[in-house]
This record gives sequence, C-alpha cells and structure tokens, in this order.
Amino acid sequence: MPSSTPPLPRPASTGSAETTAARRTTVFALCADAALILVFAAIGRDAHQRGDVITGVFATAWPFLAGAALAWLVWRVWRSPLSLWPAGVSVWLGAVTGGMLLRAVTGQTVVLPFVIVALLSLGLFLLGYRLLAAVVRQRKTRRRGA
Repeated sequence: MPSSTPPLPRPASTGSAETTAARRTTVFALCADAALILVFAAIGRDAHQRGDVITGVFATAWPFLAGAALAWLVWRVWRSPLSLWPAGVSVWLGAVTGGMLLRAVTGQTVVLPFVIVALLSLGLFLLGYRLLAAVVRQRKTRRRGA
C-alpha cells in the first residue's frame, strides 16, 4: 500500500561552492592569524624563560589578538583575507598598535626594543603566510591556464 504522506522537502542549498570556499578561506586566515600571534607570544615567553606556559602565553598574546581582531572588523578583512594589502598589512599593524596600546593601558611593558621585535616578528608571520598563499594561488592559476 502506498504511503499517503508527501515527500519531505529537500533542504535548500546554503551557498555555492564559491561561497563555501570563501568561508573556508576566511576561517583559515582568522585561525592562522590567531595561531601565529600565539606562536609569537610563546616564542617571546620562552626566550625570556618565563613560567606559566599556557596562561602566560595567553596573558602575553591577548592584547595583540585584540588588536588583530579590531583590524579584522575595521578593515573588513574577511572580504579578501589572504591579500597582503590591505588585509595583511592592516592585521599586522593592528595587532602591533592595538597590542602595544593595550599593554600600556594595562601596565605591561612597552619598550622600544619590544615594539621593534613585535613589528618584525608579527610582520614576518602575518604577512609571510599570506605571501606564500599568493605564490601558491599564482602557481595554481598558471597550471590551469597552461
């Protein structure tokens, strides 16, 4: 005997493949930025032989994470999260500027050598992986065109 209940509707597509890829790229870039800022804090704490590994790294990193998060919002980095300009530069400078301002406001150390090290290290990290991503994208594009 056939069933009298109508078939269940199929769920609507939540987005195209391009939208899904763009979301993945954004999540990747956001996680990479956060992870690299945490690595920066961990290296710094290790170089100065400070204890409290986990909590200490977060205590050191939070101002820089907050600065980077603010840059993500102000510059709408999610629109082109892997670009060097403006995304990479704004996240880099936002992390350093915001980080140093928040460190100063909360009574943490802000001295010129630390500012220079933060500028160079976070620049290398936050711009470096974006540069690598650009090279990989360019090579993929060339292979498709060839």
